[in-house]
Amino acid sequence: MSQRVGEKHTRNGHANGHTSTLPSPTSEKTDYSRWRLLDERGRQTWHYLESDEEIKRWPQSIADRYLLGLPTNLPELPPPKTPLQSAANCLEFFSKLQLPPGNWACEYGGPMFLLPGLVVTWYVTNTPVPRSHATEIKSYLFARQHPEDGGWGLHVEAESSVFGTAMNYVVLRLLGADAEDPRMVKARGLLHWLGGAVNAPHWAKFWLSVLGVCEWSAVNPVPPELWLLPDWVPIAPWRWWIHIRQVFLPMSYVCSTGFSLPLTPLTRQLREELYTQPYDSIDFLSHRNSISPRDNYHPKTWFLNAVNWAVVHVWNPYLRTPGIKEKAEAWTWDLIQREDENTDFANLGPVNGTMNFLACYVHDGEGSYSVKRHRERMEDFLWVKDEGMLMNGTNGVQTWDTSFLIQAAFDCGWANTLKWKPVLMKALGFLEDQQIRENCREQDTCYRQRRKGAWAFSTREQGYTVSDCTSEALKAVLLLQNESDYPVLVSEERIKDAVDTLLTMQNASGGFASYEPTRGSEYLEYLNAAEVFGRIMVEYDYPECTTAVVTALSLFSKYYPDYRSEDIKRIKGRAVEYIRRAQRVDGSWYGSWGICFTYAGMFALESLASVGEVYENSERVRRACQFFLHKRMDDGGWGESYKACETGIWTDNEGGSQVVNTAWVCIALLIAGYPEREPIEAGLRLIMKRQQRNGEWLQERIEGVFNKSCMITYPNYKFIFPLKALGMFAERFGDLEIL
Repeated sequence: MSQRVGEKHTRNGHANGHTSTLPSPTSEKTDYSRWRLLDERGRQTWHYLESDEEIKRWPQSIADRYLLGLPTNLPELPPPKTPLQSAANCLEFFSKLQLPPGNWACEYGGPMFLLPGLVVTWYVTNTPVPRSHATEIKSYLFARQHPEDGGWGLHVEAESSVFGTAMNYVVLRLLGADAEDPRMVKARGLLHWLGGAVNAPHWAKFWLSVLGVCEWSAVNPVPPELWLLPDWVPIAPWRWWIHIRQVFLPMSYVCSTGFSLPLTPLTRQLREELYTQPYDSIDFLSHRNSISPRDNYHPKTWFLNAVNWAVVHVWNPYLRTPGIKEKAEAWTWDLIQREDENTDFANLGPVNGTMNFLACYVHDGEGSYSVKRHRERMEDFLWVKDEGMLMNGTNGVQTWDTSFLIQAAFDCGWANTLKWKPVLMKALGFLEDQQIRENCREQDTCYRQRRKGAWAFSTREQGYTVSDCTSEALKAVLLLQNESDYPVLVSEERIKDAVDTLLTMQNASGGFASYEPTRGSEYLEYLNAAEVFGRIMVEYDYPECTTAVVTALSLFSKYYPDYRSEDIKRIKGRAVEYIRRAQRVDGSWYGSWGICFTYAGMFALESLASVGEVYENSERVRRACQFFLHKRMDDGGWGESYKACETGIWTDNEGGSQVVNTAWVCIALLIAGYPEREPIEAGLRLIMKRQQRNGEWLQERIEGVFNKSCMITYPNYKFIFPLKALGMFAERFGDLEIL
């Protein structure tokens, strides 16, 4: 196998965090000229071609080479002097990365707890792991190993933790890494210094118990009987946020069965490597609540500890009859099957996907169709990049990024430009194909939100309504079909289906959440057992999602003024009132899906502008603009650290201004009608200076976040939002020579 050599797509060193400088006895890599990305109607899977004949039949594309970090050999473009020249160079490059179905692809990585669930499941289900996969997963984990302490964190920029270190150490061992490799010795030393795997959080102890290297008594209970509670009960699982609900569903089933892999020679060794004392001497029951301070972002409440104690010491031994256990397992298994059916085994995400895979193995057996299909579907989450193979946070961001690209090109005034129309036509075709056309079978029984007419974050097959994804896709369709000269691919009926779904999603507060309206009280956070995440138990209002819906409804009403006009007027009014209330005294809004105040502020100001509230006539808009101006860096740009998401307090990025943060603020100031050109021009000048001669921008720090504590990458943002900002500036001030 050859070591990959190619151009770097990062600025100021390693993208999104640190790179390992620990001694490396081997640097095994696959031959990157043999990797291909297959995009089948948005389903993205990587394939390693073993034979020269396969390589001849399937040439490597420009997109393949770019995504792998190989030279694209795209030409240098004329140096831009104006915003639209810079934007044209950007789209000249980015259009070359468009895939045949019309979408764009990218890594959606960052979390370091995803691969462990997959590799443990592969191991316990006897799933063959291709050598190419094993090689590149090991390569990725060693590349992401902390250069000083040898561990891994919750995400790629986080400090090392027991969760990250214990689980990724296990992955490397399961894939063949030698325990005496110096990098493994270093990782094991850190793990022992942190107290060993007994101090791992709940999800880690679950996977270690499945593997047979931890005892189930160390895992706090997740009783499947919760799913037998009547719907009116305030803690009934249907009220939980969809991700925690769909993770705890298979987790509770597997916990109830007590499945654990029989000991193998390797797991016997892991029992000795993961702990600071002999395995047989550990009182695992006493470590149910043991957790390292580095992992304990959301400490368990006294109430949850009391409930867990009662379940372990009273319910399970004395009150839980075999009949109750059988009924609970049967109902949770039925719900697991419905999730698999509703998504064709793609599942909501990689965490519940691997757990559903495991549950199917436990219930149906190794040779079953469900296990076979889950094995195939795991490929949807795997991604190859220059560092190796990682696991994405979903099966992609296809619909999300494509919708924003259409809007950005429209803001440049290029919707009807002969050169770019074929690109946008393909993108429109992709969105048409990805709209969800039907509701789930018996959706109320499986607690699913209406989805007819909606768009998911990634693909139609994944099948989950998301308020902002539906809104941004709807806006993109309307901008091309109604505002521009494009054929009608998405019919009026289907557009109205999307609006009907959006109108079901408003919360009592007036705001909008992500997948569903809020179903439970925030007091359910008292039952947050995940420990490493915050705000995970229920849906919340988000300025980002609320703005997407408000602006989509506004654009829809422009072309369909008579359709549900009173409903839309009322819902928009309540939504904008929420945006006003959500603003902090300092003028900012907290962002929950991007880092952080720059992201949310951009969206919130768009909501206000959509109802005519701008800098000239609004004190709150002026406060928001001043907040941003006070955070401007000496180089004229903006840079925000992920720490702001964790703490809720603005934190400067240590590396200085970032292209994406700067673009977000420039867009915010332009939307707000900020009267002075200088700060916006300075920000765009910084963006243009960092643009490469081929039109691209290099990867900088991580852009996204979920649940306050875990960061996630959106690499295409460095194309989409600069493109939008440059176009908006030219529309407002003219295509001036600023560089």
